[in-house]
Amino acid sequence: MKVLVLGGTGFVGKNVVEALGESPDLEVASASLSLGYDLREKAEVERALKRMEPDVVVNCAAHVGSLNYVTEFAGDVLSNNTKMIMALYEAIAPLDKKKLVINPVANCAYPGQALVYKEDEFENGPVHPSVLSYGSSRRLLLAFSKSFKAQYGVETINLLVPNMYGEYDSEDPNKAHALNALIGKFVKGDYEGKKTIDIWGSGKVVREWLYAKDFGRIVTLISTQAALRSRLTENINIAQNHGLSITELANIINDNFNNSFDLAYDTSKPDGAPKKVMDDKKFREVFPKFCFTDFNQGIARTIEYYKTRLPY
Repeated sequence: MKVLVLGGTGFVGKNVVEALGESPDLEVASASLSLGYDLREKAEVERALKRMEPDVVVNCAAHVGSLNYVTEFAGDVLSNNTKMIMALYEAIAPLDKKKLVINPVANCAYPGQALVYKEDEFENGPVHPSVLSYGSSRRLLLAFSKSFKAQYGVETINLLVPNMYGEYDSEDPNKAHALNALIGKFVKGDYEGKKTIDIWGSGKVVREWLYAKDFGRIVTLISTQAALRSRLTENINIAQNHGLSITELANIINDNFNNSFDLAYDTSKPDGAPKKVMDDKKFREVFPKFCFTDFNQGIARTIEYYKTRLPY
């Protein structure tokens, strides 16, 4: 099996490429802006597909950042993501041999008022206003997958994912995913001898977290097991049905630094939806034996990664 990872040099994409590369049954390649492919352009996606002729395309390409970032650059976020979605599906549609597309779909596409995210309640309301640009683009991604299946027969597996964390994310807190940005602040603060860590928002919001390498492992299972692929005909949560508040997260990270920091909350920054926890019933039906990385272990590994990036 040949697998092409779009956005394979980004945070999630790099973790996926790393996990796929551990399977002897897969040949893996990447295409991204840093590798010379502007994936907003159909011709560039066609060029990547022609170069490898993959069986599976993992679509990790996205223009995203922190909650503050997707608000500050809302127009660019919506526009660039829309162009990438259109380019992907329009490039695949006319091919005689269709490619299976695997989409990680951020759970900000769920209704903003929902407290527990269930797949069959996905359309029960609008996205939260704080993630209008990116959340709307994720809903558009799902609409494209259904529409191009109906007209062109393009097969897509949509994996609805919680907030991810782990190695290879940005050191810029405005661009990094929320938990990585927080970990990066602690590592930098320790390096610079600071006594206080500034935390964006009130610290009260609750989020579910997925170690990015675990997502890569799930994509590898799907890519290598035809029987598993045949069961993924509907959107599915990659879920643990468990969340932690930002304050709880900060305290766990602080434990790794002997609780040497005071925590200061910047309530001028937006909180977003009050709670994002994902129902795991369907996930456990399809992946009954999958073991997620222990959260404390994942945090420790991510801390060590950010230490290797110093100074930043």
